[in-house]
Amino acid sequence: MTILVTGAAGFIGHHVAARLLGRGEQVLGIDNLNDYYSVRLKRDRIAEQKSRHDNAFSFIEVDFADRAALDSALEGREFDRIVHLGAQAGVRYSLENPHAYVQSNLVGHLNLLEVARRRGSPHLVYASSSSVYGGNETLPFRVEDRVDHPLSLYAATKKADELISETYAHLYRLPQTGLRFFTVYGPWGRPDMAMWLFTKAILAGEPIQVFGEGNMRRDFTYIDDIVAGVVACLDNPPPDDDEEKAGGSRSPHRLYNIGNNRSEELTRMIGVIEQACGREADKRLLPMQPGDVRDTYADISAIQRDLGYTPTTSIDEGVPKFVQWYRAYHGV
Repeated sequence: MTILVTGAAGFIGHHVAARLLGRGEQVLGIDNLNDYYSVRLKRDRIAEQKSRHDNAFSFIEVDFADRAALDSALEGREFDRIVHLGAQAGVRYSLENPHAYVQSNLVGHLNLLEVARRRGSPHLVYASSSSVYGGNETLPFRVEDRVDHPLSLYAATKKADELISETYAHLYRLPQTGLRFFTVYGPWGRPDMAMWLFTKAILAGEPIQVFGEGNMRRDFTYIDDIVAGVVACLDNPPPDDDEEKAGGSRSPHRLYNIGNNRSEELTRMIGVIEQACGREADKRLLPMQPGDVRDTYADISAIQRDLGYTPTTSIDEGVPKFVQWYRAYHGV
């Protein structure tokens, strides 16, 4: 049976679809190919997927926040499980374009839940975010922590998605797993993320903007480790047994952190990029930006306990792989 993957032209969606295709699954990918960042990069991801898995991968350009368009695009298409990774991403962009987040992340999430409910999907895995932890000061972040103080609209929409999913799990017994991703990076990454921006500037001999005066910490997670967690979750839907699950639900709904379980200083990550690029960065230290969290650190004990998940890639291994891909993709 085919698996529906939303955000298939996006960074994580591209890699998840590739992993599923690589193990013999059929994948139906959807994406609206918006211009939040390079449409060419998104089309290149789709082209790369088709070149490797043309017979098993199909793609539809559609906005899943448009219910009528989504229903029309999926009519007559057979699929069972759903991996919902599409969303309007970016913390800072949400300060200037709030309606885009409500439309994509709230309306779009509801539309996918309705698709899953109507079709009796055996499992819907969806992307949440580490940003839901907001102003929490106790590290590492645990799925049991309260997440009632988001620092950005993006974070608020992701928390709202978790609440809506909990309601659907309770009312309709729809099995779901929500995943709070921590600072994902790797080949085919996003141009708005720090690792891409730093690599681009360093290779071009331009200064880099280091927010938080360089005193921020992030749980940098390599894309292969993210994908391993997503697929493990997809293969293990939460049981409808009235037992308390990760995140506290007694309905068939679990929440997991997927991170590297290691919080690294931003300056150390920059140092690894410098080494991979073979040149030193010209650093411009700047204050924290509105909506940013100073430190992130994932407690992954819940997904380790339930699914045996363990990340394997340190930034010393992962960052050079990204830089190598970046050079090849851009020919620099």
